[in-house]
Amino acid sequence: MALLILDSCINCDMCEPECPNAAISMGNKVYEIDPLRCTECVGHYDAPTCVAVCPIDVVKPDPHNKESLDELAEKFVRLNSETYAVAE
Repeated sequence: MALLILDSCINCDMCEPECPNAAISMGNKVYEIDPLRCTECVGHYDAPTCVAVCPIDVVKPDPHNKESLDELAEKFVRLNSETYAVAE
């Protein structure tokens, strides 16, 4: 499932540069995670880096975007298919 950032985010700027899928950007008030780009770091890391660097624990599973590990892995492949095509 994609992750989301709660409204209690303090905009510390820690999460955005850590996201390997460029899924995090500044929203109207706080940072937001694009569920179409979030793979929970599947394919990149063992755990979501945004969760690891958040100093106040406001990155949570998004109940509206539930995905299995296989679906997250497929999304990773889709998002990175151009990168792998160029590298080959």
